Amino acid sequence: MKAITDRYGVNCLIQFEDFANTNAFRLLSKYRNKYLTFNDDIQGTASVAVAGLLAALRITMSKMCNHTIVFQGAGEAAMGIAELIIMAMEKEGLPREQCIKKIWMVDSKGLIVKGRDHLTHEKIRFAHEHAQMKKLEDVVKELKPTALIGVAAITGAFTEDIIKAMASFNKRPIIFALSNPTSKAECTAEQCYTLTEGRGIFASGSPFDPVTLPDGRKFYPGQGNNAYVFPGVGLGVTACAMRHISEEIFLITAETIAELVTERILQRGVCILLSKASGMFP
Repeated sequence: MKAITDRYGVNCLIQFEDFANTNAFRLLSKYRNKYLTFNDDIQGTASVAVAGLLAALRITMSKMCNHTIVFQGAGEAAMGIAELIIMAMEKEGLPREQCIKKIWMVDSKGLIVKGRDHLTHEKIRFAHEHAQMKKLEDVVKELKPTALIGVAAITGAFTEDIIKAMASFNKRPIIFALSNPTSKAECTAEQCYTLTEGRGIFASGSPFDPVTLPDGRKFYPGQGNNAYVFPGVGLGVTACAMRHISEEIFLITAETIAELVTERILQRGVCILLSKASGMFP
C-alpha cells in the first residue's frame, strides 16, 4: 500500500477484490482510514444488492425496516450487504440492535445462532437466540422472511419447496440469486417467476433471458452486478479528490442506482439495470 502511494500519490484509488474472507475484512479495517481504498466484494456487492432491495420497496409498498432477510451464505458478500441494510434501516429510524435482529444468516453448518461453535467475529454479530437448524428450507419455513438473498455459490440452493414457501407467506417475495456465474445461481429466473406465479421480485448476479409464463405475462429479470457500482464510485471519488471512502458513499450509491429504476422497468419485472439511456431496453 505504501509503495503504491509513494509511486502514484495519496489520491491513488486502490480497489481490493477476491481476497479470502478473513483477509478481506482485516485489510479493509486496517487500511480504509489510511488510504483511498475499498473492497468491491464487500462494499460494491452490498451497494448493488441494497439498490435492488430499495427498488423492490416500491413494489412491496413498505420500508426496509419492515423486512426480515435471510442470507444463504455468510461470507464477505453477505456481511457487506447486511451492514448496508442495517444502515438503510437506521436511516429510517430503527435502532441498530433491532436492525441486526432482522437479519439471519445460513452458512455451510446451518443457521448462525448464539452458542454455535467456531463462529468468526463477523458471524457472531448476526448470531441470534434460536435453536440450531441445518437446512435452509427449515429456516425459511420457521422464520418466514420477506427477502431471501443467495451469495454462497451453491447451485439450486433455492429449491422448489423454498420458493413456494416464500410465495405462501409473502404477497411479493423478494428472491435474489446473486451468485456468479449463472451455473452457480441459487435458482433461475424461470423457477422464481413460475413457482411464485409471477409474484416474485427477482434479481441475479448474472443475466437470465426473459421469462414468459403460461398466461402470457413476460418478465425481464434484473441483474444485480457490481458493474453498476465500482466504475461510478471510482470516478466519483477520483473526481472529488477524496482521501477516504466512508460506508455512507455506498448507501448513497445504492439509493442513486435504485432511483434509476423507472416504474416501467419495475412493471417489466426488473430490479437492477442501467438507465434507459444505455439502450439495453427500448
